Amino acid sequence: MQPELLNTQRERELWLDRPQEMDVPAARLACTVLAGREGSPQAGVLFLHGFQSDQRGTKAEALAAFAAEQGRPLVRFDLSGHGQSSGVFQDGTIGLWRADALSVLDRLTTGRQVLVGSSMGAWLALLLAIARPERVAGLLLLAPAPDFTETLMWQGFSPDIQAKILRDGVWLRPSAYSSEPQPISRALIEEGQRWLVLSGAPLKLAARVRILQGDCDMDVPWSHAFKLFQQIEAPETHFTLIKGGDHRLSSPECLQALRDTLAALCAECDRGE
Repeated sequence: MQPELLNTQRERELWLDRPQEMDVPAARLACTVLAGREGSPQAGVLFLHGFQSDQRGTKAEALAAFAAEQGRPLVRFDLSGHGQSSGVFQDGTIGLWRADALSVLDRLTTGRQVLVGSSMGAWLALLLAIARPERVAGLLLLAPAPDFTETLMWQGFSPDIQAKILRDGVWLRPSAYSSEPQPISRALIEEGQRWLVLSGAPLKLAARVRILQGDCDMDVPWSHAFKLFQQIEAPETHFTLIKGGDHRLSSPECLQALRDTLAALCAECDRGE
């Protein structure tokens, strides 16, 4: 349903995205709130974007359309140093971005939430589910990249690159998604070790979990996502491998899988199952 088809000004106000800003200790975060249908008992949705991404990507817009059609509350935002939020990307760490996400969860959402995390956002979603188990009813993890600073970055870097990061404090990694390189800082690598979740011990979660992963993902191998699936202990965990899916999971087929999976997960969370 499109906002222009709604009947009253009150309905339009409830359905339309509302840009706003929220101050956190290190930055001013750009946030967008879709209030949803007034009085609805539905679980809200909180979207967590990936490393050097933002709240306005293809998947985020598809989520906004889904929420608008259902009258479901949705919050999305740019982590500090990303998108329209203030802060310097190179200064960011997993702990800092976790704090951003916790602030948004605590201050801009109410009731039980379904967290949708893309890539690094999936790592943050897991950390939020651990920190606020009473608030997180479900997790939809898209090409999840928990522990990526250690297992997908540091351990895969050559000795020369590791030495440069340790010596200079940063390495500019060429990006497959932008003409601008990605600054990989020593702080990102070292601070990330504090938040590792794939230690081998069971990852116990109170939320229902759904994982969508492409088998052609060149950034996060499907085996990495499957390791997460094997380690999770939750009321219910499903792993879906999408043939031909890449890291973005933004093709029409992938977006339909995202929508269908989220619809089913939200329905279960609404019922409190």
